[in-house]
Amino acid sequence: MDATPQEFDRVLSSMCTRPHPAAARAAERFLADNPGDPATYPDVATLEERAVATLGDVTGLDDPAGYVASGGTEANLQAVRAARDRAASGDPTVVAPTSVHFSFQKAADVLGVDLHLVPVDDDHRADTDALAAAIDDDTALVVAVAGTTEFGRVDPIPEVGSIAREAGARFHVDAAWGGFHLPFTDHAWHFGHASLDTLTIDPHKVGRAPIPAGGFLARDEATLDALAVETPYLETTSQATLTGTRSGAGVAGAAAALDEQWPDAYEENHERAAANAVHLAEQLTDRGYDVVAPELPLVAFSLSDAEFDAARDAGWRLSRTGSGEARVVCMPHVTRAMLDAFLDTLDAARVGASG
Repeated sequence: MDATPQEFDRVLSSMCTRPHPAAARAAERFLADNPGDPATYPDVATLEERAVATLGDVTGLDDPAGYVASGGTEANLQAVRAARDRAASGDPTVVAPTSVHFSFQKAADVLGVDLHLVPVDDDHRADTDALAAAIDDDTALVVAVAGTTEFGRVDPIPEVGSIAREAGARFHVDAAWGGFHLPFTDHAWHFGHASLDTLTIDPHKVGRAPIPAGGFLARDEATLDALAVETPYLETTSQATLTGTRSGAGVAGAAAALDEQWPDAYEENHERAAANAVHLAEQLTDRGYDVVAPELPLVAFSLSDAEFDAARDAGWRLSRTGSGEARVVCMPHVTRAMLDAFLDTLDAARVGASG
């Protein structure tokens, strides 16, 4: 095979990163195990229980229900599915800010529910008045985001949770990317801060687990019971996950990544990433770019098409938001030296354009 895995030395826009070495070793050991049949594969099932328990520590939930999913898309779909199946309305809907991940559009399409997207405020966070106004008797689920994909914003989670509870709707928080940064900030975002029913948090992002390793957590086992189907031809006779056969590598890698890094290494990573984001934002501002001040370690800024193309031509993996800003995600592999080299590329592009 002549294909080559992506190197990360110029990857700036991805929310994936190099897995922790201990996680990579664990993943290789459990390549053939299937957590989808825990009675047949009890050792990897034990690792999954351990991973879910630690994710409960991260997200402020004692004795969580949940599992290691394929990623945030699956976890978000499962939250919508659980809300749909437990809804009192015969025509359940989902209300969310426009900043939600595109996986909710997939979930609405696959599950046959209407997704009502409402505007965000001037700082790219959920507008609580707009959310409240969009909710009606058919609303089965209200969604908020703790670390948006485009701008790294944290919605006012307790306030949105109160709105959902008053309406009798379930409440889901997507913390797929932000979940491993937020414990080391002063944001109120997790099960202990608000009346969340379900939450998404992905070990294969900032958690440095190998792909695939998302996380779906629920406040109570009844949520998983509502998702379960019978599996009479397996040793395990029911299954609440969306996929059947699942990755033993993802589960084992997630457990190892959490064991090795929670909480100290994750805190160190957050502090380093936050400092890098501030550094980049300041350097870009000094150069005259319009910068969206970072809340979590993600920097969005204005960038001309010529400079964007020059950066891409120089090998930088860079993307734009839906409204056109370039975005840099300060993942664990992103170093200060990388960011300074990226700034050098932009400086050269500007000189070339003016000369």
